Amino acid sequence: MKRRLKVLQLGSPSGLYGAERWILMLVKHLDPSLVESFVGVVNDDNYQNIPLCAEAAKLGVQTVTIEAHGKFSFAAITALRRFAVDNEIDVIHTHFYKTDLLGLLASVGTSCKVMSTPHGWTEDPPLRLRAYEAIARVVFLFLDSVVPLSEGLMGPLQRVPVLKKKLHLIRNAVDIDEVAAQTAVASEVSDLAGQERFVIGYVGRLTPGKGLDILLKMMARHAESNWHAVLVGEGEQEDELRELAEEFGIGDRVHFFGFRPDRLAFLKGFDVFVLPSRSEGIPRCLMESQAAGVPIVATDIPGCRNLVDGENTGLLFPVDDAAAMAAQVLKLDRSADLRERLARQGKAFVNEQYSPKRMANEYEALYENLIH
Repeated sequence: MKRRLKVLQLGSPSGLYGAERWILMLVKHLDPSLVESFVGVVNDDNYQNIPLCAEAAKLGVQTVTIEAHGKFSFAAITALRRFAVDNEIDVIHTHFYKTDLLGLLASVGTSCKVMSTPHGWTEDPPLRLRAYEAIARVVFLFLDSVVPLSEGLMGPLQRVPVLKKKLHLIRNAVDIDEVAAQTAVASEVSDLAGQERFVIGYVGRLTPGKGLDILLKMMARHAESNWHAVLVGEGEQEDELRELAEEFGIGDRVHFFGFRPDRLAFLKGFDVFVLPSRSEGIPRCLMESQAAGVPIVATDIPGCRNLVDGENTGLLFPVDDAAAMAAQVLKLDRSADLRERLARQGKAFVNEQYSPKRMANEYEALYENLIH
């Protein structure tokens, strides 16, 4: 009897965001008779709690935290290699530019294959991040496989001749069962709805690339409306956004709830989900919104266009255009029929095209091909 493949998912220790939830979704849906999953992180910033490992352990998955002293640690690479050898890991599956490099270096001298799933690139990144992402693209050349989540992420990589033969497109997915299981609405949102507020929601990181300043500018344009913005998430831009809301005179209509493990309970209470991002891979938050039956207004960029067609599965607006965004939200505010139609059609679309079992099956086949 052929033994199960052993796959180590190497993620980030910093929080539980889109990529980390993606890892948990994948290991939950991989066939345990074919793949034995491990989840690990390299703790390079002295984090006391590792949410990814904690959630993976709840799924019954073995976890490992490799302690690193500093941003780049040869001792951590040695420890990661030792773990891979001692546990007979077949594939190290990485998900970030740091883990791509660490996984590659740790595999030297072992029989491990290394594959990466890039989750997105930053639009106009700062110099330091631009350098990291450039290094990641170079590292890809030495990996056994690179697996973009969308055509938009794959396109630029296909133009690299050496890399082309290593590319495998496996489209993203959303944990439909997890979304369906959440039936209650967070009281913070239901209270707003009970006051006849139109709830415009966002779930994700509070970072400049998400364009949340445009959301606030849109809110300021409609200062006399019953619109309330609910932001669920944390990030380095939170203080700036709070100050901006006060500056615009809308501080009482913009609600910050920080990171919430019950994010789906918030999502289920939104009248519309907005994503004003300046760049995306293929946004998990949009797929969750569609699975939850929440209509979407998003920027007209490649990642969003994978999910939102501007007419049937959600509405689009140009990047950084607060007036156009407001016009699309206003359409939904004024028409319950439009909200219902977009919600229904978006849900049918994501159920058909982005099931997690389909994605897991494709990864199982790719793991098998890499080894055998």
